[in-house]
Amino acid sequence: MEIKGTHILPEPIINQPPNSTDVARKAQSGKQNAKFQDILSQELAGVNKIKVSAHAQRRLAERNIVIGRQDWEKINNAVDRADAKGANNSLLIHGELALIVSVKNRTLISAMDENALKEHVFTNIDSAIIIK
Repeated sequence: MEIKGTHILPEPIINQPPNSTDVARKAQSGKQNAKFQDILSQELAGVNKIKVSAHAQRRLAERNIVIGRQDWEKINNAVDRADAKGANNSLLIHGELALIVSVKNRTLISAMDENALKEHVFTNIDSAIIIK
């Protein structure tokens, strides 16, 4: 084959043994996939965990609110307690955060930090939970 004066000889495709960098890269990729699978399985196993609505995700991001794993566990426990009392929509006060949660749907609806809380009136809630 000739392209613009350059003679090219096609080479046959042969299954060559992978070199050491390919093997290391695949092993690393396999570990990451296994790690991701572990996390995904753990998350899927917790079917009663609270979901985060798109609105709440935006508010968390806008207000740079990061909720740690232990905090999520406390929030889940609080939602369980609210559910046991028959609550539908709750205000959860957790430290300097205020969270609006649909207990029935187990969904975080909104999140406010200390600045957003100032002089805020909460409506459409039927319960409040203070988490320490």
